[in-house]
Amino acid sequence: METIGADLQFLTPQPFGGDQLDALRAISDERFYEAGTMVANAGEPSDRFVVVLEGEIVPIDAFTGERIGESSLRDGQFMGELAFLNGGSVTLPMRAAVDTRTLEAPRAAMLDLMARVPEIGDHVLTVFAARRRMQYEQGRSSVKLIGADADPAVQRVAVFLSRNRIPFQSYDLDEQSEEGLAVCRIAAHQPAVLVGKDNKLDDPTPRKVAALLGLDLHSEDTEQLDLLIVGGGPAGVAAAVYAGSEGLNALVIEDNAIGGQAGTSSRIENYMGFPTGISGGDLIFRGQVQAMKFGTRFAMPRSVRLLETVDDGFCATLDDGDRLCARAVLVATGVQYRRLPVDRIEEFEGAGIYYAATEMEARFCRETEAVVVGGGNSAGQAAMYLSRFARHVHVLVRGPDLASSMSAYLRSRLDADPRITIHYGAQLCGLDGDAHLSAVRVSTPDGERRIDCSALFLMIGAQPNTGWLSGMVALDNRGFVQTGAEAGVTSDFETSRPGIFAVGDVRSGSVKRVASAVGEGSVVVSAIWTYLDQQARAGSRIAAAHAA
Repeated sequence: METIGADLQFLTPQPFGGDQLDALRAISDERFYEAGTMVANAGEPSDRFVVVLEGEIVPIDAFTGERIGESSLRDGQFMGELAFLNGGSVTLPMRAAVDTRTLEAPRAAMLDLMARVPEIGDHVLTVFAARRRMQYEQGRSSVKLIGADADPAVQRVAVFLSRNRIPFQSYDLDEQSEEGLAVCRIAAHQPAVLVGKDNKLDDPTPRKVAALLGLDLHSEDTEQLDLLIVGGGPAGVAAAVYAGSEGLNALVIEDNAIGGQAGTSSRIENYMGFPTGISGGDLIFRGQVQAMKFGTRFAMPRSVRLLETVDDGFCATLDDGDRLCARAVLVATGVQYRRLPVDRIEEFEGAGIYYAATEMEARFCRETEAVVVGGGNSAGQAAMYLSRFARHVHVLVRGPDLASSMSAYLRSRLDADPRITIHYGAQLCGLDGDAHLSAVRVSTPDGERRIDCSALFLMIGAQPNTGWLSGMVALDNRGFVQTGAEAGVTSDFETSRPGIFAVGDVRSGSVKRVASAVGEGSVVVSAIWTYLDQQARAGSRIAAAHAA
């Protein structure tokens, strides 16, 4: 199955030289670091691109100060990680091992150079992605989570980081390893999140961690935008790629994690170009990297509470009162799984009840029973993935079969897996447990039965995320956004309000598949560009008339 980036240990070092180094010199200043001097600290913004001219720079552990492994950067090689693309924070500190001279380019100038010289951009992205893979697989990060096994708040942070492909290490409160004990001592053996040695969050939330890691809004994001994309699923990220490639000043707002519902799929096998399959998270992550390469920015976890019209476009009010203004808006908020009307649902969310089945959630059902509610592809993919960890997986399907709701290849695999049992005509009717879920009660045609389990995955009843639109556009009777002829306009993805477009699962009549969402997100940018161009021309004519 396809994974994040290439394997760094098999990449041949390719130092910058010749014309490429000259191009870097033109946008950079030289700096000197004495041996033992920190070049980048954990938590600092990734706001400069650093190339080694002479000397050596090595990665270090933010907590011990010790060098990590044998890897180092020498003459012509460069420092940095994927966070550089979005102006995020350093998660792997770097230190000069010997007296070192560097070239250092401002982030904006380097991104512009990467766009102008594809050979430089491709090389940088390849190395950045390989470094992210190394960090992700080996846990080489300054982000430490303590107590995710016992504290739902830390668990929510773990899920947020995992789904956004941010490398971190997790430690139980009773950690006995030397490294774990040292980290837990800093946290006073209480649930907490550490970002480097000096940033400790006692009441952690995804939002606080995102702020420390530079994933939230930046000052540049409050400028007038060409396009505000609301939603970071397949449709929104595809639009982000094409908007950036067309030179639009675009920003994506995502309320949880890049990838949307597709990001919760552990293995997608019917997406063209990936014959061995790819996880939804990795697929959308690749798109995000592409979009950031072209200059599109991302901010999370943020949500839009209100959208209003202004003279030159639209202004969105975010969850904490921040306002973002743009000339056009793309609605790509997708759908969310429905919360079942069963007692104690909210009580067990994060403590046994989950709405995604990724590696992070799977660890909480290892060698126990797991229950998946739903009959769609996401539910089938979750069951297949969880069967590798859980002792047994029960799938609750309300209808008499799966023929109309799930792809044939998934149905046959579920039927063939001895660790999966499908219960047809079954509905969840009760939950049991103290601080954590311990069992579910299920209504079946043969009566009620109890299934002992520690993890319940709800993947049913997709509902559109359109409450924030506040009557701005026409919706159908289920709350999906009407577009094209249904909305009384000619453009397939334009809504009843000029300047607001909609794509993906949130759009009325759309095909609820990842490939179709990516296609819509790609195509809509042409219509948005045409709209913005027409608005600009109209504005120029009005200004000329006033001047006359």
